[in-house]
Amino acid sequence: MSEREVSPGSRGETPRPEQVFFEDPALDRMMGVLLSLATEHCVLRDRLRAIESQLADSGALDAQALDAAFVAGPEDRKDTAAFVEALMRPLLGLQQASGATGAFSLARRRKS
Repeated sequence: MSEREVSPGSRGETPRPEQVFFEDPALDRMMGVLLSLATEHCVLRDRLRAIESQLADSGALDAQALDAAFVAGPEDRKDTAAFVEALMRPLLGLQQASGATGAFSLARRRKS
């Protein structure tokens, strides 16, 4: 692991070395973005679970009915597979200069 100098924070902190894990600084920053998104995802899941619990406790939601209604059908699985494929494409080195394609592209949504 090497180090890069980073600028001081907004609270008047003195600069300290940045931890570096990859040779390309863009990869380190992208990993930071990924970890930040993963953290937000976990928080959203926890909050959704809390909301569902409160709604069920108040009688406004039947948790068992919700679980029964949340059965992924063939169309849901198709959408999920397309989302995962679009998400993972850059990791496979298959980025396209024209941007995303398929169900998640802006071009397709404009035509619809």
